[in-house]
Amino acid sequence: MARVFDIVEYPNEMRDEIVHRFPETGPGDFRIGSQVIVRESQAAVFFRDGKALDKFDPGRHTITTANIPLITEAIGKVLFNASTPFPAEVYFVSMREFVDRKWGTPQPIIVRNPNMGLGVALMQGFGTYSFQVSDPQQFVTQVVGAQGQYRTADIDARFRSILLSKLQDLLGETAARYSVPELIGLTEELGAGVRAKAQDDFLALGITLKTYYIENLKPSSKSAEELRAMGMLDMATYTQLQAADAMRDAAQNPSGGAGLTAGIGAGMGLGQAIGQSLQGMTGQQAQQPQQPAPAAGSPAVMTPSEAASYLRVSEEDVLAAINAGELKAKKIGNAFRISKESLDEYLKG
Repeated sequence: MARVFDIVEYPNEMRDEIVHRFPETGPGDFRIGSQVIVRESQAAVFFRDGKALDKFDPGRHTITTANIPLITEAIGKVLFNASTPFPAEVYFVSMREFVDRKWGTPQPIIVRNPNMGLGVALMQGFGTYSFQVSDPQQFVTQVVGAQGQYRTADIDARFRSILLSKLQDLLGETAARYSVPELIGLTEELGAGVRAKAQDDFLALGITLKTYYIENLKPSSKSAEELRAMGMLDMATYTQLQAADAMRDAAQNPSGGAGLTAGIGAGMGLGQAIGQSLQGMTGQQAQQPQQPAPAAGSPAVMTPSEAASYLRVSEEDVLAAINAGELKAKKIGNAFRISKESLDEYLKG
């Protein structure tokens, strides 16, 4: 049986709640003369059969046929007297500005980075935004539906998707004119651009995007691995970048000595190899030899790839010889390092 309410109110500050339905579940009946109390930073929207009938602003309101004409038309004047209740639901909507909402990039955004590094970069960022309900009736109709409560957590994911889509689009447009270091210095301009691009999407939901700030924007710390996984990085460049990482790790090895020497050997010739790979990526080099002849003055310590070039065999053959115990090599972490003396002894048989 429906409950009859003579006082309709929601005495809650609604700091994290956008919409609250009254009653939360089941039908609610109201009668002429009932009091509707709407607090500051609230609006109350009457719904019946899924249609918004009337909206009340902050204050105390008495339900009469004069101040709810849409309800009168929907229900019929014949039903309205002091004792005849009418069914409806009331949605209290918070009109406060919800601030300090967080956003971030769960996956890096790929952008062009012409004439620098690999020619592309993966950007990550995070920041804050704020929003406010501008059209309570539209927001309840478009988003909330018949839920008893609707909190900020229920809409945050949807808002973040809109904002990330606009950020990715804007970075793609801006990166054509600016390098990555310049982009990092344009966070205020980028934030204003995202806000402008996203505003129509928010307004369509009855929401105004009040602010959008980029607190941090930087290249991903794992760009090489992520670019390779995306098919944007060739194997030669990736191998050389791994060698550079090994050199860095070896230099940080407390034991020093052999580890440091191996790292330095792994890094020799790195710049030339990366330069050749980048030329291939940008079309500046039409072809690259698959097995280049060893350069004069080969490094004292080599990677399996460099050793393969020195021996003029495939890298798989070098690894097979190491695993078979035929070629002496030192394993540092997950990588092998081979001295030139070991290669010469291996050739002598």
